[in-house]
Amino acid sequence: MTGLESLRSRNGRAVVAAVQARPRCSRADVARLTGLSTSAVSILVANLIDAGVLVELGVKPAVAGGRPATALGLAPRAGSLIGIHLGHADLRVVLTSLDGTVLRQQRHFLDVDHEPAASLDHLARSTADLLEASEVPRDGVLAVGVAVSAPVVDSRALASPPMLLDWGGVDIAGILGERTGLPVYLGNDATLGALAEWRLGAGTAVDDLVYVMLGEGVGCGLVLGGRVHTGASGTAGELGHLPVVADGKICRCGARGCLETVVSKRALLTALAHTVGPEARVGDLLDLADAGDRGALRLLADAGQVLGNALAGVCTITDPSLVVIGGDLTARPHSSETLLEAARQALALALPPVANHDIRIVRAELGARAEALGAALLAASKSGMVLAAGTHLS
Repeated sequence: MTGLESLRSRNGRAVVAAVQARPRCSRADVARLTGLSTSAVSILVANLIDAGVLVELGVKPAVAGGRPATALGLAPRAGSLIGIHLGHADLRVVLTSLDGTVLRQQRHFLDVDHEPAASLDHLARSTADLLEASEVPRDGVLAVGVAVSAPVVDSRALASPPMLLDWGGVDIAGILGERTGLPVYLGNDATLGALAEWRLGAGTAVDDLVYVMLGEGVGCGLVLGGRVHTGASGTAGELGHLPVVADGKICRCGARGCLETVVSKRALLTALAHTVGPEARVGDLLDLADAGDRGALRLLADAGQVLGNALAGVCTITDPSLVVIGGDLTARPHSSETLLEAARQALALALPPVANHDIRIVRAELGARAEALGAALLAASKSGMVLAAGTHLS
């Protein structure tokens, strides 16, 4: 079988999908993930390397006395992806290879909630700029993925009513697709953050994890049984809108006492404003915490405790082995440890005796790029993996 025939075959597509799903996997890993025999995998991998789809990345360290194995990856020239994070107050655009390696990126700060037209203009220009700067032809890009701070239905439209305040009725995928000339797919940002941390970050060794994104709101993404879980209507993981305070503050979703009103960036900065003024930013909070300020440390510890209590229900039902916490409030290792340790203690106390008590809570590894990287991975999966030679892997 030639390289091109391998690329077109069902087994060849399965091998490429396995390498994409598990960066730096070995031939033995591919055999385990696909169910193919080791001899079949060896032949397919050799043909895909000849076709310029896969590359060898060097020897992986031996595990538990086993033999060293050669790691595999997707060839850079096999195609590129655009990943976008459409936040409440900023936009991030990344150009990546098929394995999630960031080639270039841009970030813009603006009032995204209230400026859909300006935001879409920035995204279209940034996409063109990144391709030009990287000398990547437009037909070398498979697709565009967009992570939005709102529930998404069928990867094309925001759930109604939208959590992005002025974006009701805005056809994000249609407008960006027309402006960029590329297929565009939408996903919830926390769900895509979970995908990125599972594939590329803190969760690569597990197949059951909960990802929490602490930003303007509180997002949650789920990976269960080695699959991203979005639920029947695409809105699974809306942890931020779980009520935690009876007669609490009104949330932007219209309910009262949601977790978001207590542990989000907005909530903590509102509390911090009483001591440092109304212009307080996350950097001020983290600076104070790093310097040992008792008030700042108490804010983070209290947020972690409330979050840990809220996670107890999620973890009791889903039984993850790992909780990954990311977002702006965990941007720095030292100050974020206060929040994480409080969450660990609260979760351990709140879990019922029959639940899994070996759940670890760790800081996210991908930082502020997680959601955009997850969007790029979404683009790859939705595009059918159209490779450089125009061959479809779907």
